[in-house]
Amino acid sequence: MEIMNSKAGYRVKEYSGPVKRYCQTLDLKEDPELITEYMKRHSQAEAWPEIIAGIREVGILEMEIYILENRLFMIVETPLDFEWDTAMEKLAGLPRQAEWEDYMSIFQVASPGATSAEKWRLMDRMFYLYE
Repeated sequence: MEIMNSKAGYRVKEYSGPVKRYCQTLDLKEDPELITEYMKRHSQAEAWPEIIAGIREVGILEMEIYILENRLFMIVETPLDFEWDTAMEKLAGLPRQAEWEDYMSIFQVASPGATSAEKWRLMDRMFYLYE
């Protein structure tokens, strides 16, 4: 399992035009063994290909998940015409998505049977440094 070093910084994908960014948070259960297993199941080797394909199918360009202890932070980048609610509804209905959410729920502080949109809470930006 590869964990990137935060002190080295992170490369960012560049696009030919502007994109929207959505930021979300979710907590994992406070159990180091469960957290390690959750990270393993999100590795390149173990993430389900159908889930990755579904994320792309609904129009998401890029997705990153960061972790600090049991707190997750997700950044989602999309085209400007992306409609969050429509895409999340479509994602919830894709093959294996509900199965994946159930599979992940043993690690997450979330209600059983919750969709991704119900588990991950959208965050509001309160500061930026752009000119």
